[in-house]
Amino acid sequence: MNEDGTCPSCGRVVDAQQATAKNIDLKKLAKADDADDQASAPWHFKVLMVLLALYLGWRVVQLFM
Repeated sequence: MNEDGTCPSCGRVVDAQQATAKNIDLKKLAKADDADDQASAPWHFKVLMVLLALYLGWRVVQLFM
C-alpha cells in the first residue's frame, strides 16, 4: 500500500482495518478451517506425557529406596 492509501498495482484506495484486541478473535484464528470441534493433542504427545509421568514417578520412588 502506498503512503496515500492506494494500491500500488491498480491505484484503488485500500481500506486498511486496524487490528485491535477488541476486533480480533484469537480462538477463531487458531481454529483450523475444517475443524468443527476442539483441537486435541496428538496421540504421540499423550503417550510421551504418560511415559514422562511414569519415569518421574519412578525417580521419586528411587529417592526413598
